[in-house]
Amino acid sequence: MNAGGSPASQKVPALFHSFFPKPKLFFTSMLVWSLVCILVWYGFVADWSASIGYAPLPEDQVPIGLGFFLTPDSRFFYAYFFVCTVLFGGVWNYLARDHPWINWSIWGSALILFSTYFGVQVYVAINAWRRPFGDLLQNALTGKPGIVPWDFYSLLFIFWGIAFLSMFVSIATDFFVSHYVFRWRNAMNDFYMAQWDRVRHIEGASQRVQEDTMRFANILEGLGVSLINSVMTLIAFLPILFALSRYVTDLPIIGQIAHPLFWLAIFWSAFGTLLLAVVGIKLPGLHFRNQRVEAAYRKELVYGEDHAERAQPLEVKELFANVRRNYFRMYFHYVYFNVARYFYLQADAQFVTFMLIPTIVAGKLTYGIYQQILTAFGQVSNSFQYLVNSWTTIIELLSIHKRLKAFEAAIDDLPLPDIDQRYLRGQNEEEINPAQP
Repeated sequence: MNAGGSPASQKVPALFHSFFPKPKLFFTSMLVWSLVCILVWYGFVADWSASIGYAPLPEDQVPIGLGFFLTPDSRFFYAYFFVCTVLFGGVWNYLARDHPWINWSIWGSALILFSTYFGVQVYVAINAWRRPFGDLLQNALTGKPGIVPWDFYSLLFIFWGIAFLSMFVSIATDFFVSHYVFRWRNAMNDFYMAQWDRVRHIEGASQRVQEDTMRFANILEGLGVSLINSVMTLIAFLPILFALSRYVTDLPIIGQIAHPLFWLAIFWSAFGTLLLAVVGIKLPGLHFRNQRVEAAYRKELVYGEDHAERAQPLEVKELFANVRRNYFRMYFHYVYFNVARYFYLQADAQFVTFMLIPTIVAGKLTYGIYQQILTAFGQVSNSFQYLVNSWTTIIELLSIHKRLKAFEAAIDDLPLPDIDQRYLRGQNEEEINPAQP
């Protein structure tokens, strides 16, 4: 595949086809293959592995500490993940063997997936540690005999072992992800520079190639890994919430339901995601327009450095007035967005405790189990709330995508998106130059 790509490939933004081979087919096949592997694991392989000696240990025999990662079922799953990855990557390595970024886009992605999964397992191990430590703390505070200082020290040493492993995995993952996303930026830069003679006349071409690709890489470094981590956390902690639900009796108002913690986490997180998506629906377009008015203002100032007739006070004043009005409009829309966002996050801090009050009063929980529920519910809730926690960053990423999409339309001699056509024709004065709210 050459740097410019085929016309068909350019229908997919260069954000993707410059780095991934045949992005639509690649991501579709990856999703299908992932679902197949998950279904095969739960439908056949997990039971088969148990029959040949790799069964999960009983709950009271699961190691608390580093041994958690080396149980028979864990070792078998690592091998299964490796085989599935090699099969998928091997096929794509053959189909796209001429793609210049094949090793980073396929094998690098697989490594990030595994390291993120392993990082989530660290949190699962810590959650398992919370029960014996919480119960020991409760017994000590209530004066139960037979407890000595070493009981606490030994559990703290176990925690430190898990913490040091977590530090190592996080540092190594962050280092690799930084290189991965820079290679992605490198691929985008190579594509755009191969088209430079065709795009150099486009307004803001240098900004698109340098700044937008840089910002895309920086955002992706945090946002992309957070998305993968959220998915992996759901896979790891939903079964834990499912199991912990057996300790919960009645819920306020609702009463008794099956697997209450599981359904509460899904409901509460879906509610927050939908709430923020609705109240923040105008923000991506405002960020995109903000980049346009900023670019127009900056461009005139740059021309004014070399040409005395440019950047005259009245013209600059009008351009800056456009900037001012768009910022004021964003500030207005962020007010009600932040009201909804912070209201939800404050309520989220007490939601699970409120729902557990009947169970706590009934004396069905120990302090250790309560800590496990809080941690597991928080992990699942935060994962479902990916959109809530990352909404402002997602808005910025969407605005970058819109700008690069317009840029690539000019590269391919295609009609510009509607918003750019309106901007160029001067017919969107109300949107670019709205009245101050």
